[in-house]
Amino acid sequence: MTASHTFIDACTELLGATHVLTDAHDTEPYLVDWRKRYRGSACAVLLPADTAQVAAVVRLARARRIALVPQGGNTGLAGGATPDASGAQAVVSLKRLDRIRGVDPHNDTITVEAGVVLADIQARAASEQRLFPLSLAAEGSCTIGGNLSTNAGGTGVLRYGNTHELCLGLEVVTPQGEIWDGLRGLRKDNTGYDLRDLFIGAEGTLGIITAAVMKLHPAPVAKVTALAGLASPHAALDFLSMAQRYAGALLTGFELMSDFSMRLVGRHFPQLRYPFGEPHAQTVLLELSDSESDAHARALFERLMEKALEKGIVENAMVAESLAQSQAFWDLREHISLAQAEEGLNIKHDIAVPISSIGRFIDETDAIIAKAAPGARMVTFGHLGDGNLHYNVQAPEGVDARRFLTEFQTPVNALVYDQVHRHRGSISAEHGLGQLKVDEAMHYKSPVEVRLMQAIKAALDPDNLMNPGKVVRRSATSPPKNAA
Repeated sequence: MTASHTFIDACTELLGATHVLTDAHDTEPYLVDWRKRYRGSACAVLLPADTAQVAAVVRLARARRIALVPQGGNTGLAGGATPDASGAQAVVSLKRLDRIRGVDPHNDTITVEAGVVLADIQARAASEQRLFPLSLAAEGSCTIGGNLSTNAGGTGVLRYGNTHELCLGLEVVTPQGEIWDGLRGLRKDNTGYDLRDLFIGAEGTLGIITAAVMKLHPAPVAKVTALAGLASPHAALDFLSMAQRYAGALLTGFELMSDFSMRLVGRHFPQLRYPFGEPHAQTVLLELSDSESDAHARALFERLMEKALEKGIVENAMVAESLAQSQAFWDLREHISLAQAEEGLNIKHDIAVPISSIGRFIDETDAIIAKAAPGARMVTFGHLGDGNLHYNVQAPEGVDARRFLTEFQTPVNALVYDQVHRHRGSISAEHGLGQLKVDEAMHYKSPVEVRLMQAIKAALDPDNLMNPGKVVRRSATSPPKNAA
């Protein structure tokens, strides 16, 4: 009997037959990533019920040298939760670890298991008159374990930070099958290495996150949304500086959307009307979250817009007059990716550069892409307030998108990533590396950084059984970009 068969038998005895999936029909949803970019195979899909069962599964896998691929809501965009094609790996789904263990209103924390859906955390926080500010397009299906494993960002990073900043403590099953209980809701703990930071963003390569203590914030009394039309990303940066001066911590959203992004939304979702009578090279969506009143937030916005128009930074502006109009503004932003999908396959980049470099990055890289792929259409949008751009390249009008990707994806990726590197940025801002960008990450990081990452992986997971092939290679497949 093979190691995988004895492993499956032992897991069946541990978890029960209904929670060990081996039939192709049952395992299929767990073996394909959200974008349908990666399709793997697995000896089994395992659904443990609690942390103790996760630890027992890890010990069984270690004894038989079965590699494990942790998975949350399977909404990742970099293939980090998809097994390889060997059929030798096992997927460990955390979806049954779905309990909210408790809320501490005085400490402003909520303790949740890894399989809790993000929207359920938001709802529980709201029931306690609190705000859990992590907000993503996939919040109705993504889980907090996956959010932590990829250090997800979203629209609230400008004010509240990404998932890392929202986490105070973790519970983790180590590659040896031990349970580290780090569920301390402390904002100060200066007692050595911060183990929590090792596991956040590691995509399950160093251990399996099973629970977390997350920060809550006071629920805002009012949220006010506005749109502004501008002539360039440089003007948007000036507007961001002005908005931060006027609003300070009240500014919780600042999203940049290019003219072509807005035209794509209008083409494929005509019910979502662009509110300005004329197009603008860039549109900014702003949101204020106010602890005082709707009237206070609205008055602040109106003063900001008046000054920005007076200085010529903004060409046109509109403050939402109702919740419905506010939602309509956000719908324009949230439908960009959907409109791209309707338009056809495209080359996606989730990148970050210093905020001050965004205007130069867009100008320079647009010009480089225009020479390399004439007629390519740039879909540029993202979280300007934290330097995260979704810098996507659509095929020229009338050109077959699949043929365009086949010819241009590799050279365009190299051009974009070279530009990111030149501006001292990151090739992955909020989606993680997974298997999609692992080789590029090894290429652009310095030799010292690569060796440090490899040393951490080897020290914590010497048998390379935790999500192998993701985030870091045991040895780099190409010389690092900064190699001599």
